[in-house]
Amino acid sequence: MAQLRKEFEALDLKDVETFIASGNVIFSSRSRDLAALEKRIESRLRTSFGFEVATFVRTDAEVAALAKYRPFAEAQFSSAKEGAFCVGFLDRTLDAAGVKALMGFKTDIDDFHTKGREVFWLCKKRQGESTFTNTNMERALKIRATFRGMNTVVRLAAKYRPS
Repeated sequence: MAQLRKEFEALDLKDVETFIASGNVIFSSRSRDLAALEKRIESRLRTSFGFEVATFVRTDAEVAALAKYRPFAEAQFSSAKEGAFCVGFLDRTLDAAGVKALMGFKTDIDDFHTKGREVFWLCKKRQGESTFTNTNMERALKIRATFRGMNTVVRLAAKYRPS
């Protein structure tokens, strides 16, 4: 995580911090072109680490909105006490065909919801019991994605409130 922070600082990004050992990096930038910023970061990380690192930039306001968003009914959570509630950050918004393909992963234990560039995944049992994987989703939908537990997103939003 220390090396990751140094790579972001080398890009002249300010106030760089890493958040737990999750791959989340918090920083400030004057750039408002998030797509260009993602490309700059990915290029730097590929050069420095020697492998592809998919990057997903979200503003503090976007993270705060995600932390508050409730894509599933409360009753669904009560049946998922052993499970997981995650948000997947995507490289783009899914089109209708992408949403249909995503819903093809739905099972008795896995449910999905999309909003903007995010996918919400509710796993009602342990994730190891699920047939859903990030890799299979990326291949089927021809997208790049990374998932974080909703608890991590809520903690991020609480610590780094929108300015």
